Amino acid sequence: MTGGSPALAELRPLLTEVGDAKRVRVAAVPGSLAEQAFARAWGRLVAGEDAAAVALSETAAAVARARLAGIDGAVLRTAGLADDEALDVLHRGFDEVAGPLDAGLRAQLRAALPLAVPTPEPPALADLLNRQPRAGATAPGKARVVVEPPESHGDHCLTVAVYGVLVAPVFGADPVAPFLVGLAHHLHNVVLPDAGFAGEVLLGGALDRVLRTLEERELAALPGPLAERLRTVLRLRADAGAPESQAFHAADVLDRVLQVHHHARAAAFTAEHALDDLELVHAGPVQAFHLDVLAAAGL
Repeated sequence: MTGGSPALAELRPLLTEVGDAKRVRVAAVPGSLAEQAFARAWGRLVAGEDAAAVALSETAAAVARARLAGIDGAVLRTAGLADDEALDVLHRGFDEVAGPLDAGLRAQLRAALPLAVPTPEPPALADLLNRQPRAGATAPGKARVVVEPPESHGDHCLTVAVYGVLVAPVFGADPVAPFLVGLAHHLHNVVLPDAGFAGEVLLGGALDRVLRTLEERELAALPGPLAERLRTVLRLRADAGAPESQAFHAADVLDRVLQVHHHARAAAFTAEHALDDLELVHAGPVQAFHLDVLAAAGL
């Protein structure tokens, strides 16, 4: 890890908020915000857009929606805001959470924050990975721990891709390669349902062949230049030697563990937390009346 860059512990609160896009939805488009971004990023890459532009703009948008959720440029324009007003809102959302980022990366992402994002047709693999559930925590010889609702592979892959960009300066890595590896590292699950580590162990000596066959099946259906680029960067998964490998593996393990922390937090959530810590009955002209109603109801 390089000196002068933010520590992973400093980035963790931002990563947690970015990851919550797996659980936020809007009325107009199916799927979580993360799944929508996953399909959009694949569509942009297949359409031939520059990978660096896709990585930076999608990551910038992910940081902004940590607080703005589904409020994006399209919504703000529809609501009557001029382009400069809409961009101001997006910048405020970005700035509110981006403080822990490496200064150089923060400036790059802020400049790349999109008011409007191209939405070309995504490849079929994106829709299938958005519908393919993740196994969650499994271990050989032990019953599966089932948590509801399960995240999708699109949720996970988009989040790992974005995390790869955000942690890249920690390892002195170029951010584009970990973004691409994050998007593509579960291509085999387009066909292969996820049985987790326990299932992989049971596949035994056939595991590597199964994964290679199914991954190549999806790569072969992509435009040639993109497929070759992905074949190259996917080799980074083999170890944690190169800075880009480290950024990807860090992003992957952080997302897997933060997902477990999410379920633990959800299970421990209390009404007192909402009322006291989050000020569910927030300040305003009728707050006193609301509090009186709750007291009268014994709440």
